Amino acid sequence: MDPMDPIVHLARSNQSSVEEFVLLGFSHVPRLKPVLFVLFLGMFLITMLGNGLIVLLTVVDAALHTPMYFFLRNLALVEICFSLDVVPRMLESLVAGRCISLVGCALQLFLILSCVTSECFLLTVMAYDRYVAICHPLRYGVLMNQRLCLLLAVACWVAGIPVSLLFTIWLFHFPFCGPRGVHHFLCDVAPLLRLVCADTAVFETYILVATVLVMMVPFSLIAVSYGHVLAAVVQMPSATGRHKALSTCAAHLIVVALFYGTACVIHLQPKSSYSPESKQVVSLSYTLITPMLNPIIYSLRNKEVKAALWRVLVCGLIFLYH
Repeated sequence: MDPMDPIVHLARSNQSSVEEFVLLGFSHVPRLKPVLFVLFLGMFLITMLGNGLIVLLTVVDAALHTPMYFFLRNLALVEICFSLDVVPRMLESLVAGRCISLVGCALQLFLILSCVTSECFLLTVMAYDRYVAICHPLRYGVLMNQRLCLLLAVACWVAGIPVSLLFTIWLFHFPFCGPRGVHHFLCDVAPLLRLVCADTAVFETYILVATVLVMMVPFSLIAVSYGHVLAAVVQMPSATGRHKALSTCAAHLIVVALFYGTACVIHLQPKSSYSPESKQVVSLSYTLITPMLNPIIYSLRNKEVKAALWRVLVCGLIFLYH
């Protein structure tokens, strides 16, 4: 059974009151829309190119066939899926129609929640990988074997589906009998709740609990992992060894800070009592800036990635020359 069938069914059954929504993001700055379109399109292309290169390099270069880069590839794929779900619709709303069907809105929300959950878990697994590499280096190859890495990656991708599907179906089961305007450039929980003409207190309580669990439990595990890493680094006798160990964690820590710094502001406030304009600004950081910066952070701070890029470029030029 297609997991999206319940969403389609419920969205269609709800069309007696509202058949489509209107995304009102950036409607308060109409003169800036052409500039925003060019800016957002450029950031989207950089995001797709950067994350696409990460995927390509970690697949074709044998030196990057390690657990750390395997999980980095999955993180890049999550960013690609997230960007494809959000940005094209946002760009379309800037230059053309801003309407989105109930089914399209439900599908977008489902994918957003799934990608956010998958990224939370992937960042946690990447922290665990660094913990094993630094705290148990002699057993790293045994503990982080290929089978375990594959199982962890599949779990990260699949774990968010049930929860995302549940809350998407639950939200779209409510009657949307008020205004059609969504004060956002995407279908998110908070702006959609403002359009529901029913009591959503129970829903808001459960989704807040789920959000805290999905985000803060992984964050706690990341903190514990890096607590052990820091303790192990302090005990290293060599300054070179300490620097090398910390440098392998620096990029991941920056990405974690960017992700949680913006995601917590957005997803830990599901109630309708919020400023739409302020949330849109934070959402831009999360939907455009963070996915764009992730591959830049990993490539600029990682000699292995830069070396792999040069090797691929040289091989490509040799192939074209011959």
